[in-house]
Amino acid sequence: MRHRLIVPSAAAAALLLAIPASAADATPGAPGVGDSYYPAAGNGGYDVSHYDLRLKYQPKTDRLEGTATLIATPTQTLSRFNLDFALDVSEVLVNGKKATFAKSGSHEVEVTPTAPLEKDKQISVVVRYSGVPSQVKVDGSTAWLRTPDGAAIAGEPEGSIWWFPSNDHPTDKATYDISVSVPDDVQAISNGVLASKSSKLGWTRYNWRATKPQATYLTTLAVGKFDITTDTTTNGLPVVNAYSKDLGDNAASAKASVERTTEVLDWGGKVFGPYPFNAAGGYVPNVPTGYALETQTRPFYSPKGFANGANVSLVVHELAHQWFGDSVSVKNWRDIWVNEGFATYSQWLWSEKEGEGTAQELADYIYTSIPADNAFWKVKPGDPGAENQFHTAVYNRGAVALQALRNTVGDKTFFAILKDWTAANKFGNASVQDFVKFAEKASGKPLQKLFDTWLFTTSKPSKASAAKAGIGKVAATGKAGKGVSADGSGKVAEPKSWKKIQSAQRAHKH
Repeated sequence: MRHRLIVPSAAAAALLLAIPASAADATPGAPGVGDSYYPAAGNGGYDVSHYDLRLKYQPKTDRLEGTATLIATPTQTLSRFNLDFALDVSEVLVNGKKATFAKSGSHEVEVTPTAPLEKDKQISVVVRYSGVPSQVKVDGSTAWLRTPDGAAIAGEPEGSIWWFPSNDHPTDKATYDISVSVPDDVQAISNGVLASKSSKLGWTRYNWRATKPQATYLTTLAVGKFDITTDTTTNGLPVVNAYSKDLGDNAASAKASVERTTEVLDWGGKVFGPYPFNAAGGYVPNVPTGYALETQTRPFYSPKGFANGANVSLVVHELAHQWFGDSVSVKNWRDIWVNEGFATYSQWLWSEKEGEGTAQELADYIYTSIPADNAFWKVKPGDPGAENQFHTAVYNRGAVALQALRNTVGDKTFFAILKDWTAANKFGNASVQDFVKFAEKASGKPLQKLFDTWLFTTSKPSKASAAKAGIGKVAATGKAGKGVSADGSGKVAEPKSWKKIQSAQRAHKH
């Protein structure tokens, strides 16, 4: 009896010795990165460096079939990890071996490899999947947009979950190869450079390459019948613009706006520093929505953005995002001001250049024309809350904060800050407080109180504090002058560019 008790004990000890130390330390990756607005966004435990997407899409049925290969590196010893994805998965392989998987939550796929994954040792993950994206709802909605001849995908803060598995948060950027096979009578548009195109048996495959770090929500795809134009920037970068063939009355105004992409980028390079990517352009699919999005290297524009004629200000906004939002991205979605405040201010600078109202006049107009009891002043651009992430205050009051900074530190320092900020954080992530500290160091001035006033208070700044930052100062004197109403109200006259800028903002609500 004693012998029979000892043998199992020895066997168990031997078994324990056979288990790798890493397996004992392995734990599941978190189902989210801990974003304060979207807790389920992204995943913990790994970083993706590259996505290879090989897709086949049939516009008539809206059926998408795909094989995604992710190259990633575990940041901990992983027993299991999550992918953000909503379509049907048929197979998952990790390092070439079949893994088990299960769906959880609204858009999570839990993957369990055959053996624990070592920290810092690169892995490959292959996911085979299919589905009809427009029929897949996540929290009651879909970002997949059907068109008369195909579809387009462009969504913020989420979009990728309807067409490829990913670590869906801006803090995990990667490069992309996007290969899409579609019927010969339509085309496929995506990010970056069109590396090759080939046709066989009625299908054409488009191979797009995005070789600079790119957030998942900035990755886009459009399939349909397009008129395509090509150009180059002054520095020789390829520019590809695409317009659905059935835009109707909006076609001419869309082209009159988006075809100025090269001009706007050349201007932006002088103001914000070198353009960070190796391709550019934009596309206008025939979608029923009204928003635009700064999808990397190739912004998405809805036809409704040009329903009242050309609007170059909208193009300026989306292209400015290539620096502010795409290259320098948010650390947390509460930091949306580092995207929208800067993109809006770029419209003000363009207005200034075009002689349609200076940034100072636009800031003064906002301050003097919006009453203190308006809900506009209750939203904090520096942390607006998920429900107000795209509130007009984030854009307009957010831009006033930058004019206040410009007035406080002077033009020379201010414009140096813009260039140095985009250079220091190129392809990275940053928060509102990161910018505050950066501006303080660059200017040698204490600026926290200034930013608290314009970004973090829930009331209209007093006339005294506004005047100290050079905002509304002229109007407060009641003296009629350039841009100041002569009716004695002290209000600043509406700048010529105001309506176009506001129209562009309405097109940027996702």
